[in-house]
Order: sequence, then C-alpha cells, then structure tokens
Amino acid sequence: MPRKRFTTEQIISKLREAEVELSRGKKVPIICKQLGVTEQTYYRWRKEYGGLKMDQAKKLRSLEKENARLKKLVADMALDNDILREAASGNF
Repeated sequence: MPRKRFTTEQIISKLREAEVELSRGKKVPIICKQLGVTEQTYYRWRKEYGGLKMDQAKKLRSLEKENARLKKLVADMALDNDILREAASGNF
C-alpha cells in the first residue's frame, strides 16, 4: 500500500475534524477510519500539531526550511575552515 503524504494544513484540518467528532461522542478508532489514518498516526499528529493554527503551521514550516538552510551553510563553512587549516599547516 503506498504511503500518503499530507501537508501540514491537511493534517491540521483533519485534526479539527477529529476534535469535532470527538465532541459528538465518537470513539477514536471510528474517527481514524473516517480520516483514513491509523490510530498511531492520529496520536502522533495530535502530539506534534495539536494546538497549531494554519498561520502557525506556515510559520513553523518556513522556520524549519530556514533552519535547514542555515545548517547547510554552517557545514559548508566548517569544511572550508578545515581545508584552509590543513593547507596552512603544509600537510598536503
């Protein structure tokens, strides 16, 4: 069975639907079937995205993207520093 990838916005909307159904008295396994996810996925989503709103999710995604870019920059700079240090010591 192929894996489905949901966007952050889709996950948050599915969690909102689940909250509505829970308030109506439905059980979690039934709600998970309606949403098309496993209970484990539901609980993982709830833990990670439980209190987020759409604008907060967009901000989170942009911050994660910027963080990845900065990590790559630091790794490149560290590599450049190592190369310069080795060249300066004369061990080549």
